Amino acid sequence: MHIDIITVVPGLLEGPFSHSILKRAEDKGLASVRVHNLRDYATGKQNQVDDYAFGGGAGMVMMIEPIARCIEALQKERTYDEIIYMTPDGETFDQPMANSLSLKRNLLILCGHYKGVDQRVRDKFITREISIGDFVLSGGELAAAVIADAVIRLIPGVLNDETSALTDSFQDGLLAPPVYTRPAEYEGMGIPEVLLSGHEAKINEWRFEASVRRTKEKRPDLLKGSGWE
Repeated sequence: MHIDIITVVPGLLEGPFSHSILKRAEDKGLASVRVHNLRDYATGKQNQVDDYAFGGGAGMVMMIEPIARCIEALQKERTYDEIIYMTPDGETFDQPMANSLSLKRNLLILCGHYKGVDQRVRDKFITREISIGDFVLSGGELAAAVIADAVIRLIPGVLNDETSALTDSFQDGLLAPPVYTRPAEYEGMGIPEVLLSGHEAKINEWRFEASVRRTKEKRPDLLKGSGWE
């Protein structure tokens, strides 16, 4: 997988892709992420990428011309499965969407900033608009990093344990069950006996029941229509 990210503040994305699972994925040759400074595609002495909105109002708007130049230059290098715009009014990102995007080969993510981008950018280039929640960030950079992390970790070979991602919360519509590790007893607190039994079927049954119970307690909205309410 290859992901290109367009931003006006590339420094915000230096950390997430140089450590942990994302770095490991790149080292293994399974995924690559490239960050592109939108100002490199601007003109004029100030490398201007924003301007006042027609009709007035507070805040600046990202201009169409630098974005168009950047996207068109990148499109000459590869064909994108999705050109994504990070925006508060996009469809809400979730695990099924991450699963779907993990099957793609080339993604391009445009990070919004200021009061957003000229609507014509969205009309002409964007194939998918995504939000990571009902709140507003200073820009789309951190949201883009969230998308990249959630998607890349699903690529086969990225995680050391191939089954780990399949048992994450939300993969089956439930929250993950409680987990325990050594010691088996700590300050009088033990662990469920079934986890020490070695009986795989009983352990799986306990984990499923614990997942349903935890979901009922913490996220009952996930159970609507599931038959497990």
